[in-house]
Amino acid sequence: MILRTALAALLLLSAPARAELDAAATASRAAEMLEQAGFALLEADGARDRVEALTQTVRAYEEGLLALREGIRQAALREQTILMVFEAERDRLSRLLGVLQSIEGAPAPLLMMHPEGALGTARSGMIVSEITPAVAEEARALRGQLQELATLRGLQDGAVAQLSEALERAQDARSALSQAIADRRMLPENFTRDEIAMAELLDSVDSLDSLAALLSADPPEAAPELPDFAQARGDLPLPVLGTPLRAFGEADAAGVTRPGLVRATRPRALVTAPWPAWVRYAGPLLDYGNVIILEPEGTYLMVLAGLGTLYVSAGDLVASGAPLGLMPGGADGGDEDLILREPQSGGAGLTETLYIELRENGAPVDPAEWFTETARD
Repeated sequence: MILRTALAALLLLSAPARAELDAAATASRAAEMLEQAGFALLEADGARDRVEALTQTVRAYEEGLLALREGIRQAALREQTILMVFEAERDRLSRLLGVLQSIEGAPAPLLMMHPEGALGTARSGMIVSEITPAVAEEARALRGQLQELATLRGLQDGAVAQLSEALERAQDARSALSQAIADRRMLPENFTRDEIAMAELLDSVDSLDSLAALLSADPPEAAPELPDFAQARGDLPLPVLGTPLRAFGEADAAGVTRPGLVRATRPRALVTAPWPAWVRYAGPLLDYGNVIILEPEGTYLMVLAGLGTLYVSAGDLVASGAPLGLMPGGADGGDEDLILREPQSGGAGLTETLYIELRENGAPVDPAEWFTETARD
């Protein structure tokens, strides 16, 4: 009975180590992404458009780091699952190991002796012949799980070391991008930048809604020709890497609803333009942090609120994928231990939030219908 119970417990561990394979595959893919990002960073200095090259490099690092963290999380979760089962079945596993050791150490003739004589010996022989293969199979499964634990721990140790190095390089890439933007001289000329009028406008607004409404009602006199934004519905990339926090019209913890999306991001995550647009406003606004309002087309405004560092100013023309700024916060690092301590949470380190709002003819619409990634969130 003890043997059967122990064997049943080990069935929880005898499946192929798919989680280990997934974690290893994710970490391997992340390593390739980070290696390519490293090469891109070296090549960015000689690129014709250094800002564009560094923008792609920063995003490549962010995607690689995201994949690497996921690999570490998967490995930690799998290790935790195995250890929990081992702990729950400690006594039964000990008895199973005792049975295995006694079978292995006993002389073969002694195993076949039975006090009931030949009939008992025959019966015991039949039982042993049926049980021994099952015991051996479960022993192999147990040994496989112990080997998997060692592999998972080695994977985590290597990934954490790589994570620390990649974080430093990502910070170098962000610093280089900031410097490249500051050094760039051939910027598109701002065709509408009346700083006095903008200051008066900001003094007259009491909310993000009112600023967006005023800008919608006051189009520029010389708007640039831009691609048809209406045709981009459902095809836009999200402006920042992160995870969904609140959907359009969803109430927050205080019961307040906003007509936009909220994405949780890592500190100093790069924010890029989803579509060619011109910047109607860029700067601080009330308690929203730094706000950027883009106009991709005359009847549309896209609001991005909660940024830290800004790379653009009101009146700038930006291309699709152009860097707009960085999320606030310190260096994106120091969360390696947090990932390992709390592997159940895939959102460790997502401490900043970007608010995304889209307005058509002055009225808010659900931005999720315009972005490709939100359909998979």
